[in-house]
Amino acid sequence: MRARFARAARLAALLLLAGGAQAAPVQASDGPHEFAVLGAPADPRSVVTWGASADRMGDGVADRGYRLVVHTSTGGTDLRIRLSNAFGDRPVTFDDVHAGIRRTGAELVRGSNHALTFEGARSVTVPAGAVVVSDPLPVRLPAATDLVVSIHSPDAAGPATGHWMAMQTSYTTQGDHTAEESAANWTETTGSWSYLDSVSVRPPAGTGAVVAFGDSITDGWQSTTDLDRRWPDYLSRRLQTARTHIKGVANEGISGNKVLADGAGQSALNRLQRDVLSQPGVRTVFLFEGVNDLKAHTGVTAQDLIAGYREIADRVHAAGKCVVVATVAPFKGWSEWDPAAEAVRQDVNEFIRTSGDFDAVTDFDHILRNPYDPERIFPFFDGGDHLHPNDKGMQAMADAVDLPSLDCTGRG
Repeated sequence: MRARFARAARLAALLLLAGGAQAAPVQASDGPHEFAVLGAPADPRSVVTWGASADRMGDGVADRGYRLVVHTSTGGTDLRIRLSNAFGDRPVTFDDVHAGIRRTGAELVRGSNHALTFEGARSVTVPAGAVVVSDPLPVRLPAATDLVVSIHSPDAAGPATGHWMAMQTSYTTQGDHTAEESAANWTETTGSWSYLDSVSVRPPAGTGAVVAFGDSITDGWQSTTDLDRRWPDYLSRRLQTARTHIKGVANEGISGNKVLADGAGQSALNRLQRDVLSQPGVRTVFLFEGVNDLKAHTGVTAQDLIAGYREIADRVHAAGKCVVVATVAPFKGWSEWDPAAEAVRQDVNEFIRTSGDFDAVTDFDHILRNPYDPERIFPFFDGGDHLHPNDKGMQAMADAVDLPSLDCTGRG
């Protein structure tokens, strides 16, 4: 009962803060710019169908084209994309942006490639620290589609924004070939997504989305490249055939990410608003982070991590959404494992299982651990480094998620 009252007090404080500053942009902790969403007005019927967390990349290249392959979750109409300059130090212009359906490789289905506009214009300049949302494209996008977004920037320079570890082959070119459906000029490959950080559609009424919020395991490391075998991909396939209103899935994992400290991307606490809560149609946040905090040997205690989890849960609840949390998976055999980190993991998992601070719990520790040596991942699920699951482990994780727990009406 005491924990319930404490949670209510934290939530009330956050609601007061949110009520006083709901329309204000969110300050990014490791950059000089505020996060702002520009472009066409938000559509309350839109739901995110694909997402990838933004991070700093190398320097942008002028007159470079990107043909970015992404696999959607829910289907719908009125396709919109979001382009990010969150980590840029200067404006970047996109003078030609198209979206089409992939046939194979960099080749598109004939007749599927359409120009996107931004408040009616074909060109858009995104200030440093901002994201921009396109106008809706009046086409129907089927569920589970390989969508191809082709973008060109005539002036990109300075730090670029994107997602390093896509586990998906995309394509680049020099010059503007975005309108072409042929692959002839898209001969260079890349394993990253540049500038694009989400796609949304207007699905059937009542449809919502879940955001998988995590680190390299969520990002898909050790799953098979180009086959969409990250655990959120397997979860999406379950959701598309299930009797549930949750059909949208956004993967907001970053390899090496921590709950508490910036490093491999901003911390979960610092990127929660931009990567998760600002996405349209999100009903539930699925939090699976923590192993990078406790194995880094920086002195992080169980109480430190618990405070971070509670802050995330309180902020998600203050936004009127639900939060499902997963236990931290075993990693004995990984080079940074030691008994002290294991002790923190055990204490954190006990809190996750018993605190009642979350709307639901998925026990990934129980699913992935070796029953004969529970501090280790089960060999059948081990991707080879004793931390990251392979394809079978990813599928087992997705299969362990209780789908009704994701179909949440939110918290007010």
